[in-house]
Amino acid sequence: MKFVNGNKRYSLANIKDTPTFIGNSILKVGILLVCLCLLSACTTPSKETAKENTTDKHINFLYNFSTNSLDPHVDSSYVPLRAGITETLVRLDEENLTVAPWLAESWEGEDGRHWTIHLREDITFQNGKAMDAEAVKASLERALQESVAIQNALKIDKIDADGYTLTIATKVPFPEFISELVNPNVSIIDVTEEDIVNKPVGTGPFVLESFSPGSKLELKRYDNYWDGASNLDSVTFSFNEDANARSLALKSGQVDIVYRPEVESLESLEALDGIKVESTATFRVHQMTMNMQQKSLQDINVRRAVDALINRQKIVDNILLGYGEPAVSPFLPSLPFAPSYEKSETGSDIAIKYLEEAGYSLKDGKMQKDGEPLKFTLLTYSARADLPLIAQVFQSDAKQIGVDVEIRQIDIPEEYMASNRDWDLATYSNLTAPRGDAGYYLNATYHPTGALNFSGAHESELTAIIDKLNQTVGQEERAVLAEQAANYVHDHVINSFVLHPSTIVAYKENKVKNWVTTRSEYYMITNLLDVK
Repeated sequence: MKFVNGNKRYSLANIKDTPTFIGNSILKVGILLVCLCLLSACTTPSKETAKENTTDKHINFLYNFSTNSLDPHVDSSYVPLRAGITETLVRLDEENLTVAPWLAESWEGEDGRHWTIHLREDITFQNGKAMDAEAVKASLERALQESVAIQNALKIDKIDADGYTLTIATKVPFPEFISELVNPNVSIIDVTEEDIVNKPVGTGPFVLESFSPGSKLELKRYDNYWDGASNLDSVTFSFNEDANARSLALKSGQVDIVYRPEVESLESLEALDGIKVESTATFRVHQMTMNMQQKSLQDINVRRAVDALINRQKIVDNILLGYGEPAVSPFLPSLPFAPSYEKSETGSDIAIKYLEEAGYSLKDGKMQKDGEPLKFTLLTYSARADLPLIAQVFQSDAKQIGVDVEIRQIDIPEEYMASNRDWDLATYSNLTAPRGDAGYYLNATYHPTGALNFSGAHESELTAIIDKLNQTVGQEERAVLAEQAANYVHDHVINSFVLHPSTIVAYKENKVKNWVTTRSEYYMITNLLDVK
């Protein structure tokens, strides 16, 4: 090894014989170390800076659905609302199952067709612009333009704006119009912004800093939030559709809150110090959607056979490990408009009996009719980890009676089922009363104009009941009509209802403060969410 001192070179060999050099070298090394320490002081954060960095209040939230678009008027994952970027004119009061003011302060609409909505006057968008009636009108008109589903849901004929007052006329009397404004796809945004798909600007407590499609959002506090700025500085809202990976992310400390961890991991999560697991009954049903445009499923006895093959209790016990309850209708039994039925006969023998009534018989191990074997293409998707497992159980049970079921994995069920009819059945999960009322689900799922009418149902008697429900004001009368519609669906087996799953959330109890698992599943990242 050689060292250089000026123009003279020294090797380790002649250093030993040069005491003067050693003294000079030690002095120079000392000076060099001092310089390095000074340089280090310039590049290393001070104790005060480090302290500031560690006191930043940040939450890492991991969600089970991913999205490639943040356009709140069309995004079916509702991420802009759930992430606290956008808000709606009204929101659901989940305790009382009523609609409560939010961006709107109050409203009137005595005839059910002409509505006056008074906006709060102290609200700004996250870019500082005032949220006045003209801005809200522009947002609503864009939502109507972008989504046929919103056109059908709101039935708006005309919107007028004056100061902080909106005047809206619907095409027909529609007493539940205000409750439809809870819909996340009617979120209010500044439509003058250039890139709504990747950076919407709303009125919520958090501003979008960056968006990586399919991966995550980075959010920061909006200091001028009208309902009180959040105590959090920032939030990371990330996606992972693998339930096991979500659980592992919490166990390893990568995230603070996990939405719908893997059910099989709950026991191990609960055993960890500082981890809390919450289970909440929500307005959701897992259903077997039936494509009634397929010839075989146009026979009610075939639909009854499909329904009879579903062992609901076994699915709740073995797949959800008890975190749910068997369903007999789309609505939770605790809801005032939920019908009650006697327990239906189920099992392979019952399914075979219905298929025989439909003209099928078992030959060479295959259930067939006129030489054609009965087989189904069953859609499912992994974002809800229990749905593929339900599909596999159904496939296995169907095989026992000679019915082949091909399982097909899809990514975005709403898009696929709306644009493709090459399937027979689908395991699908749906919110049935996110407004605290039956109208949303019945209109969306069974009305011919419904955005979620994937079964293709076009039943004139059922449509008439729903239309009457849409024009009825009194809650008791509405409950009666909702039950009538549910009874029609039940009697005609338009879809089968498997179970009502609990929503499970796991989080760091020693860090996360004020987390609330809502029954509607709409409100997640709020201005009240905090760290301890």
